[in-house]
Amino acid sequence: MDPDAVKSTLSNLAFGNVMAAAARDYQKEIVAKEKAQAASASHEEVDLDELLDDPELEKLHAERIAALKKEVEKREVLKRQGHGEYREITEGDFLGEVTGSEKVICHFYHREFYRCKIMDKHLKTLAPVYLGTKFIKLDAENAPFFVTKLGIKTLPCVILFKKGIAVDRLVGFQDLGSKDDFSTRALENILKMKGIIDEKKKDEDDEDDETDMSMNRRIRSSTAQDSDSE
Repeated sequence: MDPDAVKSTLSNLAFGNVMAAAARDYQKEIVAKEKAQAASASHEEVDLDELLDDPELEKLHAERIAALKKEVEKREVLKRQGHGEYREITEGDFLGEVTGSEKVICHFYHREFYRCKIMDKHLKTLAPVYLGTKFIKLDAENAPFFVTKLGIKTLPCVILFKKGIAVDRLVGFQDLGSKDDFSTRALENILKMKGIIDEKKKDEDDEDDETDMSMNRRIRSSTAQDSDSE
């Protein structure tokens, strides 16, 4: 066989292998791009009209609205029962107040005691935050009957009631390091540990409500923009 012909044939075969390999690489690149485009498309925003017409989304939205409505109604009931503020009551009101709510914190105080004023300050701060618990105070000098019945000997004395039953108490500042400069957070943590205030705060609920309102505003805004563009 002609040596030149052999070289030409081998050269053609090598060239053919290179082209075949290049073709395979190109095909792999095309497939990879198609997969990337498909993955990107799956993360694109869903059409708003499709979302609004989605029965599952409508169901979730209805359930959320119902839950929010129920929560608002519950808060209104609690506020009518005296929750959400730190109030002073009289001895005559005492039984009705502590039995009228599931959780009640009652501070027995003396008007001239400096430490009672410190406790007042912290309880006043916590009252509007923990709506599920009623915060009240009672002048010990004007409530001799209950001071005796509850065995109150040291002021300030904060008694914790659950379903009308005195379940625990804070006497003086014993549980707060016996110091006057304890923080509201320190008192909050003790009350939380004793189970008289809930883990979730009122302001956290408000944040959830604000999130829902923000979402609704975005949907309404997008719908309005679509209408204007038609």
